[in-house]
Amino acid sequence: MTDIVDTLINDGRFTTLVEAINRASLLQGLMEPASITLFAPTDEAFSKLPSGTVGIFLDNPPELEQLLTYHVIALRIPSADTDALSSAPTVEGSTLAIDTSDGIKVNDARVIEPDIESDNGIIHIIDSVLIPESVGELLVTR
Repeated sequence: MTDIVDTLINDGRFTTLVEAINRASLLQGLMEPASITLFAPTDEAFSKLPSGTVGIFLDNPPELEQLLTYHVIALRIPSADTDALSSAPTVEGSTLAIDTSDGIKVNDARVIEPDIESDNGIIHIIDSVLIPESVGELLVTR
């Protein structure tokens, strides 16, 4: 197996996410031994954001880091374990709502492909980018 970053790169559907991880200087942290869960938005998920949003984040590294760490849980949570959860704390410091009544939803994002294993964690592919309240103001003021 490979680490989370190499898994994303090798998949090919995450060029925007990998670029953002690199810009936020989180690349090394996501390659180190750990046990994390990453809710990974695809390039298609990023394309659903309003025009210019990705550029705003890429030009604001502190907010970009908050956005990205909002997608990370500091535990390995396979999809089979999500039934027992209603929420999970993110590395960013907020909490994600988890709903398993009809598939798996994290806040308003649907998990479209769960349980992609890597050496240092597990990836669940989601159909939308999760936006924490802490960076929502950045979008409103732009």
